[in-house]
Amino acid sequence: MPKNGSLWQLGVKFRYLRPQPGRRDSRRVRTAVASQDSKDSAIDEPTVAARFPPNVVSRGRWWNAQWFDTLQFSVFSGALLWLVVSGATGMGYNWQWYRVPRFIFEVVDGELIWGPLATGLVVTLEITACSVVLALAVGLVTALLRLSDSFAGRIVAKVYLEAVRNTPLLIQIYLFYFVLGPIIGLDRFWVGVACLSAFEGAFACEVIRGGILSVPRGQWEASDSIGLGRAQAYFHVILPQAVPLMLPPLTGLIISLVKNSAIVSVIAVFDLTTEARNIIADTFLSFEIWMTVAAIYLGLTITLSVCMSYVERRVRTGH
Repeated sequence: MPKNGSLWQLGVKFRYLRPQPGRRDSRRVRTAVASQDSKDSAIDEPTVAARFPPNVVSRGRWWNAQWFDTLQFSVFSGALLWLVVSGATGMGYNWQWYRVPRFIFEVVDGELIWGPLATGLVVTLEITACSVVLALAVGLVTALLRLSDSFAGRIVAKVYLEAVRNTPLLIQIYLFYFVLGPIIGLDRFWVGVACLSAFEGAFACEVIRGGILSVPRGQWEASDSIGLGRAQAYFHVILPQAVPLMLPPLTGLIISLVKNSAIVSVIAVFDLTTEARNIIADTFLSFEIWMTVAAIYLGLTITLSVCMSYVERRVRTGH
């Protein structure tokens, strides 16, 4: 310390940079620089992209505005519709939309009669519901086997995953139908359910395993400290914390299962796709029926996505 006790005679000065709202350089830091080097030195300030989140930096730009997103979607949808209509017109196709509603439902003598597309949709929902439950069960068991200390269990789980994930779904359903079905005695409906469950269960396994591994190791140690067994720790401590992390990818998996359920049409299960093919074979309304079926699948998956988003928010907030 110098005799006069003045910091200024040490050649050091302090700059107090206060944040000012609305200015781009709002995030400043308190710095101390040597006065003799102040003219030759520059304060290292982070870039705008580093100091602000991307949504703040891009706010106000017209290409990120909501109206522009809506415009893009409208233009894309209009272009797609124009391509379909132009293609059908070039083929000399005769649109007959007035014939489509009776394939969904019709009223005869005051009685509501469901059409083949409605009954096919019910079968699709049944297949999806059964397959989701079994796929989650298969995925949970396989994930626990992969995380177990059993060498044989890990090998069995690994072989199953590699075999299912690296072969086409169409080949798998043929193997289930022509090989496994006759041996076990399953009908076509349950063959389709079993095949979809095995296929989606392989992907559910990795989702569940990733969710379990994301739980901090300290939770296992805490479970051991209060005397919980491995099974108790899984179901009372680990899985309740892992489920919120699993929900987003599981939502995508369930939506994928809804779309993949159309594969059962190749083994003559009368789902939505099979009924559509039968109607087209009888009426030749190719464009109308396939566009109607696509709209039904789209409405089904969007509804499912909205419901799962609601469940995810409820689980995360704990209400």
